[in-house]
Amino acid sequence: MNDVRESGFKRLTRLETARERLLDRTDPIERVESVGLVGAAGRVLAEPVDAERDVPHYSRAAMDGFAVRAADTFDASRRSPAVLRRDETLSSGTATRVHTGSELPDGADAVVMVEHTETVGSEIEVLDPVADGENVAPVGEDVRAEKRLYEPGHRLRPSDLGLLKSVGIDEVAIHERPTVGVVPTGEELVQREPEPGEVVETNGLTTSQYVERWGGKATYRDVVTDDRAALRAAIERDLTKDIVVTTGGSSVGERDLVPEIVDDLGVVLVHGIGCKPGHPAGFGVVADTPVLMLPGYPVACIVAAVQLLRPALRQAGHRPQHPHPTTEARLDRKLPSEPGVRTHARVELRADDGDDSPTAVPTRTSGAGALSSVALADGWVVVPEEREGVPVDELVAVEHWEGAP
Repeated sequence: MNDVRESGFKRLTRLETARERLLDRTDPIERVESVGLVGAAGRVLAEPVDAERDVPHYSRAAMDGFAVRAADTFDASRRSPAVLRRDETLSSGTATRVHTGSELPDGADAVVMVEHTETVGSEIEVLDPVADGENVAPVGEDVRAEKRLYEPGHRLRPSDLGLLKSVGIDEVAIHERPTVGVVPTGEELVQREPEPGEVVETNGLTTSQYVERWGGKATYRDVVTDDRAALRAAIERDLTKDIVVTTGGSSVGERDLVPEIVDDLGVVLVHGIGCKPGHPAGFGVVADTPVLMLPGYPVACIVAAVQLLRPALRQAGHRPQHPHPTTEARLDRKLPSEPGVRTHARVELRADDGDDSPTAVPTRTSGAGALSSVALADGWVVVPEEREGVPVDELVAVEHWEGAP
């Protein structure tokens, strides 16, 4: 069993390779549910959506003013206005008061803006002519009935929901969110005020919240102690989920039992990743379910979750693999890194007067257990495997991983 825990650490797997292997074993979820528009924001369509009615569904005034027959305003000018009688019904030589959005009365084909008229008793003087259709929104000007609006795979935004409601759609068919069992492990972890030798559980909570942000549905389990039978039962319990995630117990110590249990139940495919922090991460497959093993140190857990769990959830949830938004910044000190290992250096961004680019100030370049170095950072700088550090004053891309859905 020691070979299972230690073998991956003798030769680390490149991060891209590990990610590709995980995605190869992560199937898109094909379960579909019908959801009302209020609960559909951020969800991914499983079926195409066509408009059920025209928008607008009636001819309406696009301006405040008077509905008219355009022919009655021909040759109107300020020196020689067209004089029309005000009436509630429209006929030749009359005008009807309308407001923006009002239904166009029968017989009208244009609207004269109110500022282009003068009222004289029961009559109006039209000071500028209008053409047929001017200042009128015809039926279907915005959307025609049966128009294809969205294809499967589209992630619904708030503006999309407004459009769907306007065309008569109340529910949409969407992919169910991938389900994830999050199992924090470690005999030292507690959910209460810690005694000496105890540590407050944070990895499971943090990972569960990321699962929800990244489009999954997390089940945050109670802490499981470092016991083979208990860990085995916890993993087996969540094999009904689409993905199982454990936090802690993934390294090579005497109490790091998760890799050998996963290997006993199924197969470990990657253990030990060329990623700093995060190299004790790994994953396997049990009963066709990916089991992702995240490290116990908080920063390493977060880095591994962002680099592995996020893309797996996006694939399972039919969402594209969008990169993180970035900000170009100038490094204020040298960043060391280990060749062959991808380093994620946490940085704070500071604006400098007179400089086009902000300054990236490392909050900490090492220490996978310093949770505050991530929580108080604005992002991180990725140093690729082929580089040995980044010199001071170099322009770097700061990845805003925290805000990326």
